Amino acid sequence: MQTTEEKPTETQRPTPTLAWVLLFVLALVWGSSFILIKHSLVTFSPIQVATGRIAFAFLFFLPYLLLRIREFPQRQAVALLSSGLIGYLIPAYFFATGGAHLSSSLAGALNSLSPLFTLLMGAFFFGRPLRSRQVIGVLLGVTGSLFLVFMSTTGRFSVNGYALMLVAATVCYGLNINLVSRKLSGLPALVSTTWMFGLVGPIALTGLLLTDFPTRAMAPQAFPSLLMLMLLGILGSGLMTILFNRVIQLASPVFASSVTYLMPLIALFWGLVDGEPLYWPQLAGMAICLVGVYLINRN
Repeated sequence: MQTTEEKPTETQRPTPTLAWVLLFVLALVWGSSFILIKHSLVTFSPIQVATGRIAFAFLFFLPYLLLRIREFPQRQAVALLSSGLIGYLIPAYFFATGGAHLSSSLAGALNSLSPLFTLLMGAFFFGRPLRSRQVIGVLLGVTGSLFLVFMSTTGRFSVNGYALMLVAATVCYGLNINLVSRKLSGLPALVSTTWMFGLVGPIALTGLLLTDFPTRAMAPQAFPSLLMLMLLGILGSGLMTILFNRVIQLASPVFASSVTYLMPLIALFWGLVDGEPLYWPQLAGMAICLVGVYLINRN
């Protein structure tokens, strides 16, 4: 790992406006995913929520996959499968399991550790240099997230096994973002996304059907949870992944991962809608997160 001075280089370029627009759309949708997970878990088990969201994304993309079956990028097959597993199926299980025991706002705050692991994975395993401003930005983002964690629960932060599962999920996200940037950036975002789910989707669908999911889904009271799960899969895991991969192409892995700094704001908003109080340290945490995003991405 190496840290570089903040000098202009040929690789630095202004972040396109489109990348910022897509980033905020991603934050809005993915920041709402923790509430969707919570409502899905009312009817379905964590393993069903995890495999179900991937399976629904796969079924959504299936018509496109069948039409483009002859255009399958065989050279990137291993990278696509790895990305599907590391970036989606495994973290989905971690977040569904943790979401059954932690508040959605706490899950959203812990998710903001992703940029830290994106930087560290990029530096240690992909040879990406670190600029001092990026390090400061990540530290500020993590500090802001700790403010949100501290005020989102009972007034104190305590690490437990379920919280560690969410941290493990952010490690997966950090590794996957670098993988997509290094191995899949040459593919159009739609192509890489559909084939990720085309490879990992059958695994998730098989796992889902081996449970009692069909029985639970047919129950009259299951419709709200089923709808939330479908939104998680089609909108959150499916369409938003296309946008996410496009952001990586337009800007950088670190910029794309900074969406996780904004997601706690959306998660906290849903908490307010649900009647949770808002305190000044939470506002301070949000502000610190935004400053961290700015420092990471300012050229």
